Amino acid sequence: MTRKYSLAHLTALKCSTPELIRIAAQAGYDFISPRLVNMGVKGEMDYDLTKQPKLFQETVDAMRETGVGVHDIELFRIIDNVDLKSYEPAMEAGKKLGAKHILSSVWTANKEYYTEKFAQLCDLAAQYDMTVNVEFVTWADVRDLKTVLALLNTVQRKNVGVMIDTLHAYRSRVAPEELRQIPREWFNFCHICDGPAEIPVSKEELIYVGRDAREYVGEGAIDIAAYVAQMPKDTVCSIELPNLANVAKNGYAEHVKYCIDSAKKYFAEKNL
Repeated sequence: MTRKYSLAHLTALKCSTPELIRIAAQAGYDFISPRLVNMGVKGEMDYDLTKQPKLFQETVDAMRETGVGVHDIELFRIIDNVDLKSYEPAMEAGKKLGAKHILSSVWTANKEYYTEKFAQLCDLAAQYDMTVNVEFVTWADVRDLKTVLALLNTVQRKNVGVMIDTLHAYRSRVAPEELRQIPREWFNFCHICDGPAEIPVSKEELIYVGRDAREYVGEGAIDIAAYVAQMPKDTVCSIELPNLANVAKNGYAEHVKYCIDSAKKYFAEKNL
């Protein structure tokens, strides 16, 4: 089985969705994983296609012309006072683009609240035939695999998944064999990238590397192969690899191509 790759929007954050599709096609990706929900963070554009019909049509045209699909959409965060209905237009747009999965994460420490809201998010996504995949982020409130699994086992929804990001897995000290406890059907896609051996202590440094300075697959200290080997072989590898210094030097097109070329070379060497 040939491994499938998606280009996560954070890798080329200042590209519009149709631009992301075209550079993904040129580099050899199968899918993109676009940001359709604005988050209000540094470097962000207006990604809301529901309010930009021209950009939505350009996205559809780019997909038709290149054959690159939309695998998953982001980011459906559970935060204090979240209005889940505000996410519905993005789900509708994602469904029209062919997305089957959405990415979520939890940014509130109120366990009872986030459990209730996550269950509601799953029910809303089910109306659009989408799974809800939780990522544990090392500077979020839900920041480790154990907490994510407890959440999914509590809500007992059929359309859930665990999204393993190799940087966050390494930084939260997840042993690769821990992934064996996860139901196989919960693996819909993963984020792959490399990173330094040192695990930062401060939130600021965690954020800096995570958003601005990840490393190419096989060029850092993370045993990416050990994590991916525990997942079903058809798990889509979404490359989430922001590196602002290399983008400034080489441009997005060359950066995203090297991302996938280095990943393919790495997995070939590991016989994965």
